[in-house]
Amino acid sequence: MHIDSDDTAQAHDAHEALMQFLYRAPIGLAQTTLAGEIEMINPMSARLLMPLSRDGGLDNLFEVLDGFAPQLRGLVAAFEPSSGVVCESVRMAIEAGTGGLAEAQVLSVSLMKLDSARLMAVLSDVTHEVQREQQHLARRLSDAARIDSLTQMPNRAAVCDQIQRALLLAATDDEPGFAVLFMNCDRFKQINDTLGHAVGDEVLGLMADRLRGTLRRHDRVGQIDPDQPMAARIGGDEFVVMLDDLRRPDDVHAVARRLLDVLSKPYGIGRHQLHCSVSMGIVLGAQARGDADAVLQDASIAMVEAKRAGAARYVVFEPAMRERAAQRGDIESELRRALAEGELFVVYQPVVGLQGADLVDGRIDASAGVEALVRWRHPRRGLVPPLEFIGVAEDCGLIGALGDFVLATACHQFVQWQQVQGERAPRKLAVNLSRAQLGQPGWVDAVRQILQTSGMAPGQLQLEVTESLAAQDDGVRSRLHELKALGLTLALDDFGTGYSSLASLHLLPVDTVKIDRSFVSQVDTSHHHRVLIEATVRVANSLGMNTVAEGIETRAQADLVRQLGCEKGQGYFFSKPLAAADVVGWLARQGHEQLTALADKQA
Repeated sequence: MHIDSDDTAQAHDAHEALMQFLYRAPIGLAQTTLAGEIEMINPMSARLLMPLSRDGGLDNLFEVLDGFAPQLRGLVAAFEPSSGVVCESVRMAIEAGTGGLAEAQVLSVSLMKLDSARLMAVLSDVTHEVQREQQHLARRLSDAARIDSLTQMPNRAAVCDQIQRALLLAATDDEPGFAVLFMNCDRFKQINDTLGHAVGDEVLGLMADRLRGTLRRHDRVGQIDPDQPMAARIGGDEFVVMLDDLRRPDDVHAVARRLLDVLSKPYGIGRHQLHCSVSMGIVLGAQARGDADAVLQDASIAMVEAKRAGAARYVVFEPAMRERAAQRGDIESELRRALAEGELFVVYQPVVGLQGADLVDGRIDASAGVEALVRWRHPRRGLVPPLEFIGVAEDCGLIGALGDFVLATACHQFVQWQQVQGERAPRKLAVNLSRAQLGQPGWVDAVRQILQTSGMAPGQLQLEVTESLAAQDDGVRSRLHELKALGLTLALDDFGTGYSSLASLHLLPVDTVKIDRSFVSQVDTSHHHRVLIEATVRVANSLGMNTVAEGIETRAQADLVRQLGCEKGQGYFFSKPLAAADVVGWLARQGHEQLTALADKQA
């Protein structure tokens, strides 16, 4: 066969060009047998493989890579086709120091079966590519870590960065002011307890939507724009709004009022119309001290002040609030200890019958009842005023335990009076009921158990609930009906200070209306208050309810509320709260005075 010399030359030139390409290629190439014996290897491949070889030789690819990719032999053995890709981009992590490498390295190897006897291996250094992937993943994880998964709002970490940025910029005089608005839902726990966490999550989602809409944030979900007002969820039912472009300090008040109004509107969840206002604490940039965490702490302190002032409002932080918060923290820890060590005790304020009484002669129905009140005798401070610890107990979740202690103690004491004093003992025991107790699962059964263990007749126990709590929602009223089913009675405490009205009194499952001391204190000086008390008595009587006037301090007040129809009264005019041992003595004195007055009148 004749072979043209030109064809031979062309073939030789093509082979030389291929060899030049292989040796200059920026990737490693190695041709091997199916057993891994290297037949051809280019300089790049040799450079990448040499540090991996234990003996410095590059005779067999699989032996060189056994310590880093031992699966390669098996992959080749299992690959049945005569040609094709055996594996692609198998990565091998090489530690620093291996074969004298100064830094860690990541290599990638791909194997292709050329025919029934040969393999082509492609090797490359992918260290920088892996580093870029890791950096990208870290950025994505960082972004995800700064977004609240439930509401898709920025979270605490994101808002802290924004506050820190504002604190740094605040050092320059020409920067606009900033403000941090810290919000907490006023009734979120009750929603979770009565309707479940799924409904609570829906409410949080709707609140987030309202915040975004009110602040006109138009950026995409998950995107944080430092030049826009930031609304963030920092945990539970707590939200923060960061305003960092305030040209006038008064602007924050307008935003706060708008947010309170928008968030207080009902939330439609299924068949429920839920009300969930927020309390808000505000820190202005001029007041901000410390780092972002300190600013959030101050805003939280102001929020607690808003709750203590009646909730559904905002309070601007003042430095003096820090000291008050520290004092409340001390009281909380000491109150927990007091509950455990028996420092709390119960006192009893007499409730007297007014109708048929003659206050001039001193004749009253002294045995009508008593109201149980908690007191705290501190080992160092002495008697702690209730105003100093009741609010703290409500804030920190101890009010339920406090109320249960009072109920159990008072029921046992009441039964003792009945056993010892007989007809001269109080006929009714009134005990205040807290929202926390109503929210406790199985609390109605706990009341039933206290009645049984103390031996107290249910009809002699009166639980008192504030009108704002009694009128709260269907769930609360349902629980009150369950309590009434035990045979006890319910009283509406502090009537006139809450949300209900005379027109809605018939909706509440109560037996007694207690007229607040703020009305009684002005009954002898204000015609308006006398009319209100008289109207309350008439409406209550028409509904079969009794009335009690609270806070009577003078004979004039006692006379007037009696004339206006109040059946019972209590206050310092009759007696201050008494220790259990002193109640018997007070009752005895009242009985003696009445007998003396009656004897004097007959004489």
